Amino acid sequence: MSLDPVAAPPRERPLLSRALANRSFVLGLAVTVTVTLVALISFFWTPYDVTDLQVSNRLQGLSLAHPFGTDHMGRDILSMIMIGARNSIAVAMVAVGIGMGVGVPLGAWAAAKGGFADEALMRANDVVFAFPSLLSAVMITAVFGPGAVNAIIAIGIFNVPVFARVARGAALALWPREFILAARAAGKGKVLITVEHILPNIASLLLVQGTIQFALGILAEAGLSYLGLGAQPPMPSWGRMLFDAQTRLAVAPHLALIPGLAIVVTVLGLNLLGDGLRDVLDPRLRRVR
Repeated sequence: MSLDPVAAPPRERPLLSRALANRSFVLGLAVTVTVTLVALISFFWTPYDVTDLQVSNRLQGLSLAHPFGTDHMGRDILSMIMIGARNSIAVAMVAVGIGMGVGVPLGAWAAAKGGFADEALMRANDVVFAFPSLLSAVMITAVFGPGAVNAIIAIGIFNVPVFARVARGAALALWPREFILAARAAGKGKVLITVEHILPNIASLLLVQGTIQFALGILAEAGLSYLGLGAQPPMPSWGRMLFDAQTRLAVAPHLALIPGLAIVVTVLGLNLLGDGLRDVLDPRLRRVR
């Protein structure tokens, strides 16, 4: 009597194939790449000079000459949106870089060290998390003055405990694992284990968290600019455009609608990209297709 052979486990699809099959990832990546390209193009070309005030052309509607119309000073809104994308992405990117560059080593160090160092870091995180992110940024920029640089510092400071907590939690889950115990038995120190084994295994989680914080950074930059604490005139900013449009909604609603849609689309694209990355990189969350 012959026995049926044991079926081989299904082969896992390559990473690129899984990514292209994930609609959230593809849509989020397309939106994010489009906004990034618009921001990069603004370094070299915009339809009009945003510092050129033409009051005779103020509050024009959508047209071939001005696809998104003009504002109350006659400036081309499309050109302002392009430069605003550059500012928003730059602020969010540097702020996330600060948070990741400081928070990840702190969290990994706390997980490896344990004891008083770990407890002290978590209590410091709790103090920072006691204040909403936008409120913390407002306080910092109010003390040191408005401007894009101070906005970056304010948002980056809030990102530090976020990445520290994520890195610490993921690292603590790995320290009891067998391959970490084997590395310790081989004589490797905690620093070497963290660099060679812990950080590579939590990199995907940190990447997903980075996309989420990127979207939150764009929202925070828009909020600070709306309050007059972000990028200062004449440098365009999506949040500042919303502030300038609020008193003209009845006569020119496109002044608020277009920068508002720019913020919504960019943040939505980054959130979709983060969800797609989580599905693709985390084996526990991959959908069976």
